[in-house]
Amino acid sequence: MHTLQNFETPFNAMIQGASRGIGLEMVRQLLAHDGIETVVATSRTPHDSRELERMSMKHPERLQLVPMDVTDEASVADAAEEIDAQLDELDFLFNVAGVLHDDSVGLQPEKSLDDIDPGLLQHSFAVNSIGPLLVAKHFVSLFRHGRRAVLANMSARVGSIDDNRRGGWYGYRASKAAQNQFTRTLAIEMGRKAPEAICVALHPGTVDTNLSEPFQSNVPEEQLFTREEAVDYLFSVVDDLDPDDSGEFFDWAGEPIEW
Repeated sequence: MHTLQNFETPFNAMIQGASRGIGLEMVRQLLAHDGIETVVATSRTPHDSRELERMSMKHPERLQLVPMDVTDEASVADAAEEIDAQLDELDFLFNVAGVLHDDSVGLQPEKSLDDIDPGLLQHSFAVNSIGPLLVAKHFVSLFRHGRRAVLANMSARVGSIDDNRRGGWYGYRASKAAQNQFTRTLAIEMGRKAPEAICVALHPGTVDTNLSEPFQSNVPEEQLFTREEAVDYLFSVVDDLDPDDSGEFFDWAGEPIEW
């Protein structure tokens, strides 16, 4: 397990999309770090997660569970108000939540133009692109403390326009590409207002989660990461970032990805 070493301690961290998968594992690993004062875990219904509730009972003074639906700005604003009342500053924020398929709304990755549905495209953009930007809008003020801080958005290599050689997956590709543009633009603004803060897009590789489960059959075993491995890799990348990296897009190994 990688321990984050390059933040001034004690520091505060927030994981958006913390109720399962990579986000849940991030919360677990952060709580194992003695230098972290507070971990904020958000999702639409965090108290419905047995694992988050179990961790909250074990770490009642260090873990805050806060409801937040990134597709609803009022919900994001309410969460920010609640968190701001408890914390003066944030040092690390990772926007994890994303959607590739969602049976509840009939969303599946498009194989061709015939599969395009405007409503489902809007859903992909609401979760993958606009959601992280709304989180930044309401939380970025907590990064203006003058210390090294990191705001990371979970992206995907398929969001790279340069890397698109297979086509398909219109909504996921485009919404992640839009998120990448938002990340780059946000990094420029943060550079003016919080010059020690670093804003990046990160690709975790293919991870054994619900998001990738329907598509794992074509992934070589050595390229399918466990959640523990993925978080370890991502935290290692986060630890190595400096302000010159702000606005860039990196994979799980710290290698740059073309936008």
